[in-house]
Amino acid sequence: MPLYTACNLVKWKIGLKRIEHYWYSQNPVAWLLLPVTGLFCLLSLIRKFLYRLHILQTYTAPVPVIVVGNINIGGTGKTPLIIELCQQIKMTGMKPAVISRGYGGQAKSWPQQVTQESSAQQVGDEPRLIALRTGCPVVVGPDRQADVELLLQNYDCDVILSDDGMQHYKLNRAAEIAVVDASRGFGNGFCLPSGPLREPQGRLQSVDLVVQNGGQPDQASFTIKARQVNALNTETQCLLLENMKGQQVHAVAGIGNPGRFFQMLEAFGIRCICHAFDDHHAYQLQDFDFDDELPILMTEKDAVKCANFKLNNAWYVPIDIQLSATAQEQFHQILQQVCHG
Repeated sequence: MPLYTACNLVKWKIGLKRIEHYWYSQNPVAWLLLPVTGLFCLLSLIRKFLYRLHILQTYTAPVPVIVVGNINIGGTGKTPLIIELCQQIKMTGMKPAVISRGYGGQAKSWPQQVTQESSAQQVGDEPRLIALRTGCPVVVGPDRQADVELLLQNYDCDVILSDDGMQHYKLNRAAEIAVVDASRGFGNGFCLPSGPLREPQGRLQSVDLVVQNGGQPDQASFTIKARQVNALNTETQCLLLENMKGQQVHAVAGIGNPGRFFQMLEAFGIRCICHAFDDHHAYQLQDFDFDDELPILMTEKDAVKCANFKLNNAWYVPIDIQLSATAQEQFHQILQQVCHG
């Protein structure tokens, strides 16, 4: 993917420090990269206009597509929001489905249906998690048109949620929902590679709904809720997080913003030895060689990749989100408009 290629190139040039360190402040490294940022923005703008002028071919699905994405590199809480939106749609009696890039998946051919037999290594961790939590049809692959066509060949659905894809302009969309991390914001405000933005902040003015992860209750926002931890290898065993107060644990997170997971655990009074991995990290058993018997707590997204490791005293934290009344109202207005006119 071009965006990740750009990030990796910059990481190599800068050295050992992670590029994210420079994305959240005004600093000489960010300024030095501004000419590359200008070129990146120019190419993105040209590409966008080529689609708008129909010089590059677009595709319109026969059912409404709602894109749920962001303009930031890194985690904003998009996956739990998609899970919640699927549940909201199902409560109306409609049949939602999901398409996703399947980043990190190693399938030999694309697109792929996410089935009960699919592994996170094959189809990607986030699609696997979405399928498990929602029970909705999920298809993954880099070509969104092919994803939609395979989905509609095999499933009956009324509306499709696209996991990410705000910058995938080949796919026409009935509506766009952008997720913003209220605590991290937009960093230094620069686009790649000087900053964390895929597109300028002005892009948010063209979307149908901006949802703040951690925003104020009177905003279109949501908050993350976690009550318990589930045993990694035993479906029926669980513990309340509040009962783990004062315990020391190994906290493992391979997500876009690991700090949010660690802070959530610490808010319950849990003492964390933090192990942050790259987003979509391909775990190996040796990643958990901690030389002690302390409990291991990980995110649910990580758990779908580690279920076969047979780790002792390992747990994952399932999370749900609570949409604000404003967010719920605005989303159902969008749903009514795109699905019923």
